[in-house]
Amino acid sequence: MQSKISWIDNLRGIACLMVVMIHTTTWYVTNAHSISQVNWDIANILNSASRVSVPLFFMISGFLFFGERSAQPRHFVRIASCLLFYSAVALLYITLFTSINAGLSLKNVLQKPVFYHLWFFFAIIVIYLVSPLIQVKQVGWKMLLALMVVIGIVANPNTLSQKIDGVEWLPVNLYINGDTFYYVLYGMLGRALGMMDTQRRGLSWLCGGIFILSVVIISRGTLHELQWRGNFADTWYLYCGPMVFICAVSLLTLAKNTLNARPLPVMGLISRHSLGIYGFHALIIHALRTRGVELKSWPLLDIIWIFSATLLASLLLSMLLQKIDTRRFVS
Repeated sequence: MQSKISWIDNLRGIACLMVVMIHTTTWYVTNAHSISQVNWDIANILNSASRVSVPLFFMISGFLFFGERSAQPRHFVRIASCLLFYSAVALLYITLFTSINAGLSLKNVLQKPVFYHLWFFFAIIVIYLVSPLIQVKQVGWKMLLALMVVIGIVANPNTLSQKIDGVEWLPVNLYINGDTFYYVLYGMLGRALGMMDTQRRGLSWLCGGIFILSVVIISRGTLHELQWRGNFADTWYLYCGPMVFICAVSLLTLAKNTLNARPLPVMGLISRHSLGIYGFHALIIHALRTRGVELKSWPLLDIIWIFSATLLASLLLSMLLQKIDTRRFVS
């Protein structure tokens, strides 16, 4: 169990860093005409490689709660506390430092989050709600692979339409609709892969290669969309899209095989503060961007600066919050 906890801690830390990177590079990938092609390509690759972060969080939750133990009342109290606390912080930030209509944000709080990144707290509640009903069984790798190919790619409604002589052959319509299906599926896969013996010869190298190849496909696909449409489109970035799905499975397996000895010092620290970092980071990035505390004349340096400053500030705020929140309700 200790080895499983170790790779979970390391993977949570990696996923947390990736979330910060997604929001750090978002301005560049969505403003391609304002920067050079080289700088856009760098931002696109970094963002493409980081898209796997959100699926990984669902897979980690599924590993923890889709087995013998399920979410308990204290877990629901904690997630509700987090949603209320970080929504209140975001609302305070909006009121004091932005021109966003705070009243409208509060009015629609049950329909959409106060600040964009807080959607995850709503989505993860579903994993907690269904956890008492789901206990994933151990399955063979062939059956699991077949399931992933069919549901993750062949019948994935986010798979780009493929036609021959006007006849659509991909994706196959299995009446799969909505992202929530895939969030729950990510959770079940996290548990199934976590229980499986993945220490097979060459599998880690294979997963690493698949992850890199998938990132290349996501980034090149996004470039193609930009050139074709004349503007950015997130077709290949979708968290439930087939290539991000493949990335998530391959990176989780790779981390489980190679990062299971002990929590790495940096990853362990980030993992322990991942909740606070997630809750604060988007506000800090918004503040840095809107207040002009950035280096857009040097995009690569700006990405490094915004990422580092955001991570450090979020980490310090999380540390301070943990000093106050001794029972870890929101930290």
